[in-house]
Amino acid sequence: MNKEEKNFALIGVAGYIAVRHVRAIKETGNRLVASLDRFDSVGFMDSYFPDADFFTEFERFDRHIAKLNRQGTQLNYVSICSPNYLHDSHIRFALRNGADAICEKPLVLNPWNIDALQDYEKETGRKVWNILQLRHHKAIMDLKERVSTGPVNKVYDIDLSYITSRGNWYHYSWKGDEEKSGGVATNIGVHFFDMLTWIFGPVKENKVHFLKADKAAGYLELEQARVRWFLSIDYGDIPDNLKESGVRTYRSITIDGTEIEFSGGFTDLHTISYQKILKGSGYGLEAARNSIQTVYNIRNTEPVGLTGDYHPIIKKIKNDL
Repeated sequence: MNKEEKNFALIGVAGYIAVRHVRAIKETGNRLVASLDRFDSVGFMDSYFPDADFFTEFERFDRHIAKLNRQGTQLNYVSICSPNYLHDSHIRFALRNGADAICEKPLVLNPWNIDALQDYEKETGRKVWNILQLRHHKAIMDLKERVSTGPVNKVYDIDLSYITSRGNWYHYSWKGDEEKSGGVATNIGVHFFDMLTWIFGPVKENKVHFLKADKAAGYLELEQARVRWFLSIDYGDIPDNLKESGVRTYRSITIDGTEIEFSGGFTDLHTISYQKILKGSGYGLEAARNSIQTVYNIRNTEPVGLTGDYHPIIKKIKNDL
């Protein structure tokens, strides 16, 4: 084994996003030694790490990691792609076993979990890294540069629209359970809120216009932006002209009336994230705080209804709300 090669384990390997992590481990020249998922549809592993051990029970996975440590195979990182409500527990598992944790977003569901994990970092001497891949997207990085070098007192007007159609299965899975996923604003919106607060500064006002199991909308006033946002998993919200071409996802951000194009360029962002983490320059716990606080406040705020300055898409669908 190359002396630079690091040993990884991965929790949640059967999940949709896991393949990007497995590919990133491979493309950064490292080794996946063990993975865990209660589901065993993980045949894609043959293309990356066919020799990696695989477990469907956490207890056996835990025992195997302990055995590897005793035998001198030190685990360096644990990548976490499990359901949102399990992230906190699986991060702690990684740190207890002498490994850094690399966790998908949302890092945790509650802001105070970040404080507790910071204490755990100090106790174990290990680090928690968060995958915030939009921060590595070229168009988003260019936007941040534009804002940071622009007028200091300028406040931008932003409309964020993200509709990613999901079938009936969604509501029967953990993603449809707010206690497990954090609800639709957390599950599909947290990376957008992270991106916006990263570029335009912390939240000054957080207003929710409506909040349902399949869609949510509200208004955020940031240090340098006024944001009207709309998030949905309802195919019915896709613009009619796009439905005709078979589109099931619609993503749009306009700033002062000009659309920011970032529909492509996502292929390598997890690998870039891993490269940064391996160099010690990735995004840690504190980087996640603003977005975690934002989505926590959204799901714990009483919606005000369709009053004030709300997202333009709502005007087209308000009769169905």
